Amino acid sequence: MAQTATVSGVVTIEANSKPLHAAKVLLSPLGRVAETNDQGEYRFTDVAPGTYDLVAQSPGLAASRQTIRVTAGGSVSADFKLRLDVVHETITVTASGREESTLRAIQSVTQLDVTSLPLKSSASMGDVLDHESGVSKRSAGPGSGRPVVRGFDGDRVLILEDGVSTGTLSYQSGDHGEPIDVNKLERLEVVRGPATLLYGSNAIGGVVNAVSRHDTHQHADPGVRGYVTGLGGSNNGLGGGSAGVEVSSNTWQFWGSGGGQRTGAYKSSEGTVQNSHARTEQVDAGLGRYGARSFFSFNYGLTDSRYGIPVDPDEVDAEVPNLLLRRHNFRFTGGFTETGGFENISFKLNYSDYNHQEVVDGATESQFFNKQFTYRAAFQQKKRGRWTGIFGASGLRRDYKVDGSEALAPPTRQDSFALFAMESLDFESTRLQLGGRVERTAYDPIGLRARTFTGFSAAVGVSQRLWKDGSFLANYTHSYRAPAQEELYNLGPHPGNATFEIGDPDLNPERNNGLDLALRHLSSRVHAEVAFFYYRIGDFVYLAPTGNVQDGLTEANYAQSDSRFVGGEAKLELGLHRNLWLNLGADSVNARLTSSKEPLPRIPPVRGRAGVDLRFKGVSLRPELVLSNAQKKTFSTETSTAGYSVLNFVGSYTVARQHALHLISAEVFNAGDRFYRNHLSFIKSFAPEIGRGVRFSYTVQFF
Repeated sequence: MAQTATVSGVVTIEANSKPLHAAKVLLSPLGRVAETNDQGEYRFTDVAPGTYDLVAQSPGLAASRQTIRVTAGGSVSADFKLRLDVVHETITVTASGREESTLRAIQSVTQLDVTSLPLKSSASMGDVLDHESGVSKRSAGPGSGRPVVRGFDGDRVLILEDGVSTGTLSYQSGDHGEPIDVNKLERLEVVRGPATLLYGSNAIGGVVNAVSRHDTHQHADPGVRGYVTGLGGSNNGLGGGSAGVEVSSNTWQFWGSGGGQRTGAYKSSEGTVQNSHARTEQVDAGLGRYGARSFFSFNYGLTDSRYGIPVDPDEVDAEVPNLLLRRHNFRFTGGFTETGGFENISFKLNYSDYNHQEVVDGATESQFFNKQFTYRAAFQQKKRGRWTGIFGASGLRRDYKVDGSEALAPPTRQDSFALFAMESLDFESTRLQLGGRVERTAYDPIGLRARTFTGFSAAVGVSQRLWKDGSFLANYTHSYRAPAQEELYNLGPHPGNATFEIGDPDLNPERNNGLDLALRHLSSRVHAEVAFFYYRIGDFVYLAPTGNVQDGLTEANYAQSDSRFVGGEAKLELGLHRNLWLNLGADSVNARLTSSKEPLPRIPPVRGRAGVDLRFKGVSLRPELVLSNAQKKTFSTETSTAGYSVLNFVGSYTVARQHALHLISAEVFNAGDRFYRNHLSFIKSFAPEIGRGVRFSYTVQFF
């Protein structure tokens, strides 16, 4: 008798019963994804006996989940009808290294998809993710925003593109941006909490992963698919757009995309914030071959960006700084599917050539060069009884150099190598996950002492299903972080962080012991999650002001002391009626040095969100009130900020067809034209946040 089975079915649109083309169906926990053909059919073969979750999803439609039981030699049929709805069960790849439903993910995951990204489109990643659960933005203006996750910033939050480091320097300074055209993405995922096992020691606070439409080893049906997005808005003169196309034959695929956006200086309720303009343009193209058992692809991307750093209007003869950024990126991806004892074996080679110039009053003062080669091999095991898992190796070679007035550190070569493994043990209602990572990081600066760090990280997590649609999750993580290059070797004025920085080449690595707890429920009428975290970090590295002033800047040493972070997030989407939903959310973090009890700098205040979603067929109306408490628990050198409330209105109209999705959206942001400041901004004293404005977007996807 055959020991494996077949799982198949049909996905249709509930409103008209037409088959849905290019919908994705996930077979979890195997991480296998099938795409529906023109008749809406999907099929999985060679499925081992066991209990699985099937999740079907398509852009603009609410995902649907079924639990199936597979027996040896049998076959299972499971059909889906997808509809326009509020609660979306999504698929994530970042949390475990393989595709799985967010309900099964042991870590807390936030995801934005193609239906929500256009209205959040911005020249910086921080602006896109600001006010998502547990995520704030650090910035020195609209072009430099970077996400802060649970109070962690800089080198403790890792930003990835398709699971690979972007190779930029956004973590290094408050005025460095992370420009990614979110309109070209399939989804943007945020894993809150330590993700060091799979991604490295500088993911101690969390991971943000930009997942493109082509980061897959799945074969696509022959044909043409693509998207077109247009953007426009008031207050800052927003204008932009993006378009992409993918052409597939039986085994070959070609894709290309391009787009950009620009904004002028924005206005707060008290006037224009000078030199707050931003623009970015991106293009990419690729070619891939996807056979029955093997695949490979090549991709090239170019990013070109320019943005201003707002200036203090009260400063006499103030310098006017602008940053010009360019990045070339080359990537090769290859591997095998269903080979030997593995569901998938994948290899990624990525080379990033990054450069940005800091131009003041028309003259180039500094140039930053960062050339980075990264590699990653991952082996996804086939299900063996109750066991599944992933293991692999990754590494990088980085050459860093700065010319000009901000040459704070000497040219430095960095080498890293790591081995990692994560295994899962699945029972009917319980899932256990455990793993470890060994990582070596070496710095070799010209003229200064080289340093090498080797550390071990480990984690164990459990997901316990308490009722049909609800589960309790617990994670314990022991992780380490090697000091960043600037923490070791910086010496000189750093206007981007408003400090004269003095590194310490004798710094020790940080060691974190953290606990994450969460209660999650996901059903057709309720989507809720409450999460709590507690992290105790030994030898936490921070900038400690000395009280002296050099070159007109506050002198600060990179020092170490134990710290602790404690906080949580809560989110509720409740169906009061099929056409009316209540949306609530809140997050909080408290971080301080344990010895002195002094609060750490730039920690976000307590925040809350309340709104409703009124729906009728494809129309959605979503007023929302965003609330922020005052932040008075401040570091010795920072000022407190007042609380605020901001009212936003979002309206959208979605048309879903067998081969196309149309989405028209409009948002009135800061409708009350409230004056408020972002506590995490380096320039909050003279650059408040944006005032009232309107943003429009139109997206069509064809498949």
